[in-house]
Amino acid sequence: MPAGVFVPGDKGGFPAKLTGQVILCSIIAAFGGLMFGYDIGISGGVTSMDGFLLKFFPEVYVKKHEAKESNYCKYDSQILQLFTSSLYLSAIVFSLVASFTCRKIGRKFTMQAASAFFLVGAALSAGGQNLAMVIIGRVFLGAGIGFGNQAVPLFISEIAPPNYRGGLNIMFQLLITTGIFIANLVNYYTSRVKGYGWRISLGGAAVPAIALAVGSLFIMETPSSLIQRNRKEEGLKSLKKIRGTDDVEIEYNLILQATEQARQVKHPFRNLMKRSSRPQLVCGTIIQIFQQFTGINVIMFYAPVLFQTMGFGSDASLLSAVVTGTVNLISTFVAVFGVDYLGRRVLLIEGAIQMFICHVAMGGIFLVHLHAHNSMPSGLAKMVVALVCLFVAGFAWSWGPLGWLIASEIYPLETRSAGFFFAVSSNMLCTFIIAQAFLTMLCHMKSASFFFFAIWILVMGFYALMFIPETKGVPVDEMNDRRWKKHWFWKNFFDQGPDDHVFQLPVPHKPQGTATKNDEIQEEE
Repeated sequence: MPAGVFVPGDKGGFPAKLTGQVILCSIIAAFGGLMFGYDIGISGGVTSMDGFLLKFFPEVYVKKHEAKESNYCKYDSQILQLFTSSLYLSAIVFSLVASFTCRKIGRKFTMQAASAFFLVGAALSAGGQNLAMVIIGRVFLGAGIGFGNQAVPLFISEIAPPNYRGGLNIMFQLLITTGIFIANLVNYYTSRVKGYGWRISLGGAAVPAIALAVGSLFIMETPSSLIQRNRKEEGLKSLKKIRGTDDVEIEYNLILQATEQARQVKHPFRNLMKRSSRPQLVCGTIIQIFQQFTGINVIMFYAPVLFQTMGFGSDASLLSAVVTGTVNLISTFVAVFGVDYLGRRVLLIEGAIQMFICHVAMGGIFLVHLHAHNSMPSGLAKMVVALVCLFVAGFAWSWGPLGWLIASEIYPLETRSAGFFFAVSSNMLCTFIIAQAFLTMLCHMKSASFFFFAIWILVMGFYALMFIPETKGVPVDEMNDRRWKKHWFWKNFFDQGPDDHVFQLPVPHKPQGTATKNDEIQEEE
């Protein structure tokens, strides 16, 4: 049997049509993003509600209504910020646990555990009688986020055909933005319920958790996960079902090869430290750090607080947050439909330019027109809302969805769960830092806060231009050979042997004069 080289084209070298099963599984899995987004959106609104502040943070309530308090410092409270940020500290710890359950038990189980944790957290938060109970609820919510964010992007990347992987994976971000939008609407209406409106908002987190729990009963485990756990027959059956064809020999062999390589790695975290793993580790981790230092969670966590700082009333500030949430949701569709056509790099670079301009413009307006004890003129306040919307749009079709997508598709199978843990934990750590520090940062740095994030965006735009390879249309198990080993900088981290640049597969025997669907197998030139 002669040796050959499997070189898939941009449309995939093996039969991999987009089936209803793949779409259904991707949508159900992406409900993990709905949980994440709902919490992001709900936190800022709840922390601006008088009933919530009176019960748990009375000193902040007094500062909020104190005329002599600086516009920039009304909400400066480390304990109040801990309410928001404690979830992300918990998510860091539990994403490490989830990296092991993903590898040993499977992606499906990890998503089911995520929904269970989130349900418990929603119940404790909504029924909170004291601050300790509410914080414990946040810890359980963080466990759900850690498990969900670890499993969902990996799950979707592994079942999606290469040519549709970007759009399908961005369903995760689309459901995050949907969750933020729904949370903003919920906050807007529950803010009018005196005394206990905040309980309704926090308890609403149970809805996406229940949706994921029920939906996960109807999805199948990924072929890669099954084969990695030595359940080859189930893996082959799963592959045939999600591809909608029995002609899966080449892709199945590709997964087998990746699995055999993965089995040689007994300590995936240690293997990540090897020189040949550094390109994926550095890019997968730093893109998550950059994602948070765009300043997006400042907008999403604290949009109502930020707009009240500018002089909007309580209802008006929550309504403005609804507007930005709507823009966020609609703009994500640009990424869904554009990422597999335009590619990842174009969207990252354009998004960085757009967000940089918005931060500089907002910082300039705050510097000149918002002082310690005045209200911003109505026209300028509306201009800031427009700039926030433009900023959110730029994030929603670039660094928001692509941070998760790229980090989930660049690792080989042997280090995929471990590598993605570093991505998720980096994201959660930076989210924790931003959530814990921003209100204090706003108090002390004032308008300079926006210029701080603008500098970060300038750096990340340059990084995307120079160091992130284009991954559009490349099967996840061929990423090393077709992208990293050919990149002008990262190729220096690989030992290039004579056969190192391709993945070799035996050519299935076929009688002379016949043709099959697998004619994409080409002889090495």
